[in-house]
Amino acid sequence: MRLLLAAAALAFATAARAASLDGLPVEITNASEPVLCAEKDNVTLNLASGAVRSFRIEAAHPAYIGSLAVDRFAPDWTACPMKEEALAQPMPQRITLYETVEWQVIGYREQRFWRSADTTVRVGDRVEKDIHLLQIWYRFRDRAEEVLVLYPTDGYWRARPLPPSNLRWTAYGSSFLIGPVVVEGRPIVKLRDVAFDPATKTFTLTYPDGNSATVQLSTLNQELLGLDVTFARPITGGPFAALRSMYVTEFNADVARIAVREKDAPGWREEPIMGFRRANATDLWAGRLSASRHNTSAPDMVFNAFRAEPPKASEPRIER
Repeated sequence: MRLLLAAAALAFATAARAASLDGLPVEITNASEPVLCAEKDNVTLNLASGAVRSFRIEAAHPAYIGSLAVDRFAPDWTACPMKEEALAQPMPQRITLYETVEWQVIGYREQRFWRSADTTVRVGDRVEKDIHLLQIWYRFRDRAEEVLVLYPTDGYWRARPLPPSNLRWTAYGSSFLIGPVVVEGRPIVKLRDVAFDPATKTFTLTYPDGNSATVQLSTLNQELLGLDVTFARPITGGPFAALRSMYVTEFNADVARIAVREKDAPGWREEPIMGFRRANATDLWAGRLSASRHNTSAPDMVFNAFRAEPPKASEPRIER
């Protein structure tokens, strides 16, 4: 137990050292609601600022990842009224949109999806419609690893680092939204057009109001996956990003704790996720410090480096 707690403290200290000490503070508000079903996203953290042009999102292995011998990632349908509907979904159509020895972009068309698929998807020179899911795969140590997904129809993303040396595979967990967040049954981001440039590993998102964002897969290794986000213009009138996740109990959650570094504060503020209300902070970490029985290996999420100007262009740092 002492070793596990020491590992947790070390991992969190690593996140603290990465704090954007000169970053803009953004308003973080909690719109989470209690649930009994582990397959329903009930955690919502909204990020808002009328000044932010760029920021960074990281998916990092949880502090206890090195201690895992058994992973748990099977769905938990206990107390879930939508179980029958979810299990009755027909198999989607799978389409290879781009492929090299190292990289692969896969698209899926669902026969039934909760929102219409009117977003145009471009991968290199290829243009498709009715794509409900995009997957980015990377070949690492003689095996294809799915590292990033985007649902073009509602703007949901999921990310995970390359698996650590003690595991062959890790689970997805929390989702996140990039762009003007609106609520239509649940929080979503509407996308008019999604383009992916395989050469630079960069997505370009075009929103219905004409604003746009670039999302570059800038870091990928066995510790974390990093995305650098830049908006053409700031997003006003609502959140520019959101974290979506689930929490039933401390031992059945994809995210259980939150830590924020408030502007000019001497240290981090840490709280249970469901008790948190709001903060004006330059850094946000949301994750777990003890192993959950749900998606045990799923990554923690970090949002920071909020800036009023675009960052300098950089080459992606991909582990080989």
